[in-house]
Amino acid sequence: MSSAASSTSVAVTHSRWRQFYALTKPRVVQLIVFCALIGMALAVPGLPNTEQWGRILWACLGIWLVAGAAAAFNCVVEQHIDAKMKRTAWRPTAKGELTNPQTLGFSASLCVAGSALLYVFVNPLTMWLTFATFVGYAVIYTVILKPLTPQNIVIGGASGAMPPVLGWAAMTGDVGPEAGILFLIIFLWTPPHFWALALYRVEDYRKSGLPMLPVTHGSEFTRLQILLYTFILFAACLMPVAYGMSRWLYLVVAVVLSVGFCAYAWQLWRNYSDALARKTFRFSLIHLSVLFAALLLDHYFLS
Repeated sequence: MSSAASSTSVAVTHSRWRQFYALTKPRVVQLIVFCALIGMALAVPGLPNTEQWGRILWACLGIWLVAGAAAAFNCVVEQHIDAKMKRTAWRPTAKGELTNPQTLGFSASLCVAGSALLYVFVNPLTMWLTFATFVGYAVIYTVILKPLTPQNIVIGGASGAMPPVLGWAAMTGDVGPEAGILFLIIFLWTPPHFWALALYRVEDYRKSGLPMLPVTHGSEFTRLQILLYTFILFAACLMPVAYGMSRWLYLVVAVVLSVGFCAYAWQLWRNYSDALARKTFRFSLIHLSVLFAALLLDHYFLS
């Protein structure tokens, strides 16, 4: 009996930790940390030394914790909306598996721990910028912008574009124009990426009551906006070469990826289907990941 009770207790504890872990939106946070890591790498000429590697590790951990805290806070605020949408109905807060006090306590703990690590082991500027990003996403975007305006993802995209800026600040103690270019790329990438998802999830958003662009302005207008943003994004993706941050390796990859994104957006505008919107959304993830990986490879192999 004691052994069975112990096994049950372990299983319950494991399940509870899995629920808390799910609140941090691991896939999203992984992309955030990856983009921050690229910012750190690009800020250091050549390979990092031992001290810099230590700072990189502490910065990645601190940013991961604060980003996870913001994701958990988002789950509390949007739990009733999440429960109405197939894409998010599985979240522990939406299913009532975790209470609001539990989730808020978890979020606060992650935020405090991450901020402390950044302040002590990285630098105060990175800590404050990361905390400002937390406030921008968890409060300004989630609480204020998202339920009020169809331009929520455009304005709120500033928070999502901050990771490489955080990475740059972690290694240099300041924010240079190079970090601004990386910020601009993600900022312009966010609307076409998210609107492609919103197109094939439009009924979910309509039920949730959120004023997403496909709900308020229709599919055709949203598709046109996606196309226009991919054109502007194409130009922004060439800025690292124009500024001298990268050379031919990145340029080739950026042109191929940007042409591909524009081609998807063009097809989506001319002949819409949910399947094509899904493909466009998935390609947008490949676009950003491979683009930043190319920046990293270019930095090391051509430096």
